[in-house]
Amino acid sequence: MFFFPFDITFLILIPGLLLAAYAQYQVSSAYKTYSNVPTKTGITGAAAARALLNINDLSNVGIEDIAGNLTDHYDPRKKVMRLSQGVSQKASIAAVGVAAHETGHALQDKDGYWPLRARNIIVPVAGFGSNLAWPLFFIGLIFAQGWLMDLGIVLFSIALLFTIITLPVEFNASSRAVKSLIDNQIIQPGEEVGVKKVLRAAALTYVAAALMAFLNLLRLVILRGSRN
Repeated sequence: MFFFPFDITFLILIPGLLLAAYAQYQVSSAYKTYSNVPTKTGITGAAAARALLNINDLSNVGIEDIAGNLTDHYDPRKKVMRLSQGVSQKASIAAVGVAAHETGHALQDKDGYWPLRARNIIVPVAGFGSNLAWPLFFIGLIFAQGWLMDLGIVLFSIALLFTIITLPVEFNASSRAVKSLIDNQIIQPGEEVGVKKVLRAAALTYVAAALMAFLNLLRLVILRGSRN
């Protein structure tokens, strides 16, 4: 985000900043707590993911380790699930929950889940728009070029659309994860409570991102209106 000198419109962002901070706290707390709760079956995140993929005829999807913490993701282009070491190699409720969530994305890809398809299409445009929106708007504001400000708003709107489409993708993946873990008895009765807490906390970060994007867009629109 960008703050203009002596611009009080940044106050609009406060609710988003507070929610983002709360979401990050919830993720860190839930993940830390349930990373220390072992699965009753002793299954690791990678093993759980492999089992779910095979059960759903997705043996072609590979699993790779990736550096970092909670850097886990599914790559629909290469049909690869990348899991951080804390998820891949650990037999904990948090690890299995996160791994199953990424499996949920693989299942979405297999089923042609349209929000995932839409998000994949928007990804390059959203990244491009997010990077250029603020500089274009700022230049337009400084040099009183309304068309540049408008272009910045349009580009940032695409970034907002991306965050909105991401919400059903993430919620659906988590729903699939919990159901798959229970239906296939990869977790035992009662363990789903911890899995749900971890995934709900993670989902909250996407809600916060969408809210921040909306508030930033609102801020741009207000600044644009003040220059008319």
